[in-house]
Amino acid sequence: MGVRKSIYWFFVPGLLLYLTFFIYPTLKGLYYSFTDWDGMSETLNFVGLRNYVHVAENTIFHKALGNNLKFMFSVVIVQTLVSLVLALLLVRNTKVNIGLRALYFFPTILSSAAVGFIGTYLYDPNSGLLNAVLNQIGLSFLSNNWLGDPSIAIYSVAGIQAWAHIGQMIILFVAGLHGIPEELNEAARLDGGNRWQIFRFVTWPLLAPAATLVIAYTTIQSFKAFDLIYVMTRGGPSYSTEILSTYIYSAAFQNYNFGHASAASIYFLAIIALVTFVQFKALRSDKLPN
Repeated sequence: MGVRKSIYWFFVPGLLLYLTFFIYPTLKGLYYSFTDWDGMSETLNFVGLRNYVHVAENTIFHKALGNNLKFMFSVVIVQTLVSLVLALLLVRNTKVNIGLRALYFFPTILSSAAVGFIGTYLYDPNSGLLNAVLNQIGLSFLSNNWLGDPSIAIYSVAGIQAWAHIGQMIILFVAGLHGIPEELNEAARLDGGNRWQIFRFVTWPLLAPAATLVIAYTTIQSFKAFDLIYVMTRGGPSYSTEILSTYIYSAAFQNYNFGHASAASIYFLAIIALVTFVQFKALRSDKLPN
């Protein structure tokens, strides 16, 4: 009995870290959201729900939320579909496939700042690789100021975000595919099923847990893309790439309004929780079509 009780002590270090670096800052941020603290002075005043009202009425906050949703949907769709297709192509453990998986995974180990600098170079309107390639192959009419055009800037950054993490999602999908018994595929082939039918009725339903994990993780990643966007555009031009995390940063460290930033952070937390909950409910394996 004493040994069983001693096992619980192993949870203490992790619990202390969780309380110190997550629960305490969250509660502190909640407290500051009801104050007018500027982040520097020793005094602060309680202002009730004023910060929450100001955030809800702020047009830049609305724009940041809209940009975040555009960014999220773009990244989730591109990253999920491309990584799934590549995982299906690279599922066999041959030397070539393993090498290609490692190659696709390489951008994942780079810092977001490094990825941002790569994206900035790629999209440079004058010396960037993307416009140079388009001009070289006779598609110069597609050349654009990818980060300077407010109508496409957020999608340009989303493309870099998806590229940087596709390799990570490939590994998750490959792991899910390896967990599907080959006997089921063989039985489907013997019954006359073609590749699409086998994927639709055998592979995809059994791959649903991996797909749910990929989509949920990708969603959270897209909401936390502060460093990538700050390096590439700093929220510009004209707030066209401003997302919630950059909005919060600007409110706190540029405008020195920590109360406003804390209220925005609480909204941010609630939005992420809501989006993740809806996704998990929609992607539950027992609700997927058979």
